[in-house]
Amino acid sequence: MRKRRRNKGLYLIAAAILVVGLAVALRPAPKCAGGVSTVMAVAPGSGPTSDANADPADILKGKTIAFVPTTLGLPLTEIWSRVMREEAEQRGMKFEVRDPNANTNTGLQILSALIADKPDVLVIHNFNVQLYARDLKRAEAAGIPVIQVNMASNYRTASYVGANWEQVGRIMGADIVRECGTGSGKSGKVSIVQGELTSGTSIGQYKGLMEVFAKDKAIRIVSSQAANWDATKAFDITTTVLQQHPDLCATVGFWGVMQAGAAQAVKAAGKLDQVKVYSSGGDGKVDCANVDAGLFYKLLSYDSPQQARAIIQIASLLLQAHVPPGAIRSDNYSSLYWMQKGKYDPALCYDWTRK
Repeated sequence: MRKRRRNKGLYLIAAAILVVGLAVALRPAPKCAGGVSTVMAVAPGSGPTSDANADPADILKGKTIAFVPTTLGLPLTEIWSRVMREEAEQRGMKFEVRDPNANTNTGLQILSALIADKPDVLVIHNFNVQLYARDLKRAEAAGIPVIQVNMASNYRTASYVGANWEQVGRIMGADIVRECGTGSGKSGKVSIVQGELTSGTSIGQYKGLMEVFAKDKAIRIVSSQAANWDATKAFDITTTVLQQHPDLCATVGFWGVMQAGAAQAVKAAGKLDQVKVYSSGGDGKVDCANVDAGLFYKLLSYDSPQQARAIIQIASLLLQAHVPPGAIRSDNYSSLYWMQKGKYDPALCYDWTRK
């Protein structure tokens, strides 16, 4: 009975440590469109253990964090990789990246190999909600804590760090309604450019948008198509939509790098003053350049460097508290910041290429 009570107490201590640690990892910023929230669930089973005499630095030293992105070479994944590496190495931990290069079969092979290698923490950027679900469960069964970033799986692990995509959709949707909905005097026509339809990012943003759009009968969705994260496809889709609907009021895309293609189509049609281009993203200086160039009317940023810092902070806390996989589940939602030309925090323009 005493052991059960001790385990319950340690659950609460570990949960409190994770919440406080995350609050430190994510800095506040001006003009925040949506706050950070942490939803913590404690699962039944063996509780975390701790060694009161252990030096935290000694616990972390030599521990390995393995990151599996969807692909390197993107501003977003390069930012995460750079910042996570810096943060991990400052704590004496090893950081490695295994890149599937946008190939889902390779990603499955990499994840299977990592489970056999048993790194101390796995960080996963999921292609979609289902692909890695079985292997993430296997990783936890093998004793490996898993942190998911920005695109979640259907299988929940120790932590998700990223945007609350439904909230992203609701925030963008509300602004589009103000610009194009009842009382605006505009057509109300909106084009949606989705990413991969089965990704958590697309599913969440679409749900949030439609929840808001359903409240204003003036909003008309004239196109909702998947560009599969490809800027060229976004350009082609938007070019066709503009030909069919020259009075389009807004286009909203689910990732800035992809939606830049839609913005170029609007620019080519000479309609940047008429068509409001919206997107979300966390691609540092690329987003800032697109906003400054007037390609985006508004972009909702989730500050990817802070996401990377939060991941390493959570990984460090899990390791120091010896929290077993499955004992804690947390959703750690990133703060959201509007970016508009001349109106954004320059700290969002992170340059991952600097020496």
